[in-house]
Amino acid sequence: MTKRVQIVLSEDILSLGRTGDLVDVAPGYARNFLLPFGKATPVTPAVMKQVEHRRAKEIERQVTIKQEALDFKIALNTIGRFTVKKQTGEDNVLFGTVTNGDVAQVIEKSTKKEIDRRNILVPEIHRTGKYTVQIKLHSEVTAEINLEVVSY
Repeated sequence: MTKRVQIVLSEDILSLGRTGDLVDVAPGYARNFLLPFGKATPVTPAVMKQVEHRRAKEIERQVTIKQEALDFKIALNTIGRFTVKKQTGEDNVLFGTVTNGDVAQVIEKSTKKEIDRRNILVPEIHRTGKYTVQIKLHSEVTAEINLEVVSY
């Protein structure tokens, strides 16, 4: 059975891990490729301390991002309803459809905070009326907003 060597990655390596990860690799891979090219550093007590500190900072940052998403979800619920104005024809049928970009613009106009349109899930909207739209604010936080489509 071959012995494995522990190293800390100095940069992202596709098949191995991300910067700061502690990984086990074959000794030859570490000695001949990773260490000479500066892609990794050997594990020492000082390096381990840095890795733990970096992990703690990353966890703290993730908690902060999640809390901001929860606060924004509360703000969206407080606003209540967003209105999109579209051109309509007979029987309140829209010319075109309401897209996630339209919803992102309405939210940005109301809250002054930019939302990535790819995180907005809009149902098929072809008529005026009231709809529910889902917005993914964080991997664990999803908000639902009420959207009213009206004619102009």
